[in-house]
Amino acid sequence: MKNDQKLFGRRTVLRGFTAVGVAALTGCAADGRTSAPPSALPSAGASASASAAPAAGPPAARALAPSAYRLRPIAGYGPQRAAPPKLRARHKPILSMDFEHGDRAMVLTFDDGPDPRYTPHILRILRKHDVRAMFFVCGEMAVDNKDLLREMADDGHLIGNHTWTHPQLNRMTRSQMRPEIERTCEVIDDAVGEPPAWFRAPYGAWNGAAFRLGADLGMEPLAWTVDSLDWTTPGTGTIVSRVLDGAAPGVVVLNHDAGGNRAQSVAGLRAYLPRLLDDGYRITIPRRRGI
Repeated sequence: MKNDQKLFGRRTVLRGFTAVGVAALTGCAADGRTSAPPSALPSAGASASASAAPAAGPPAARALAPSAYRLRPIAGYGPQRAAPPKLRARHKPILSMDFEHGDRAMVLTFDDGPDPRYTPHILRILRKHDVRAMFFVCGEMAVDNKDLLREMADDGHLIGNHTWTHPQLNRMTRSQMRPEIERTCEVIDDAVGEPPAWFRAPYGAWNGAAFRLGADLGMEPLAWTVDSLDWTTPGTGTIVSRVLDGAAPGVVVLNHDAGGNRAQSVAGLRAYLPRLLDDGYRITIPRRRGI
């Protein structure tokens, strides 16, 4: 398990932007936009393996005000809308996807954004290859970058909830974690016109309260099968090797588009995505609502 000091350093960039790594991204070119892909059905797996085990991390740096997200249909803030469907609370996160037999399909996910330095380049690469991905966004990043959320939705990507400040939920009470999750739902809903259907706990640190609260808000919990560990900036070649070595039908790959210098993450995606496609993999997303 990685130590708290490294993880705290990973998160400090979420409080302010720097210009590091921008020069490495200038080779990305814009492309046309396309329609959404076929659906895939998620399946619950066993608990995460040691290689995908959650790392410890710092608790939320500050308390959040209660959210009006659940009150809107009652209190009349904005247009009337249906409440998100409550789901059966799981006891374990979904680790992989069930596809039809013989379907060589995988799911790419990106956490911690959106970051205006890196997310647009990732979106352009995905658009160039006509594939869809999932973005698990942090509310404190999303609130000032709603244009990027709208671009994700316009391109057919799925936007998931990754809390507001990226705390370790299993160190929090239900009342502490509620605004972290609800406020992020609210930002996503405001930006793209629908609440998120998927939720990922920071560091993969789940507990019963997180599962229940996510289900109450209509979100399925998604973990990952292959961790690129790109946030450690191990080198583009290492990121590419980890993804290609872990490629298999139903795999969910964890990447990051924020939380630090993500130039290697962008370069890694640019290198491994066409190779996956050449190897016959279909890069897709699960259907918008859970099972």
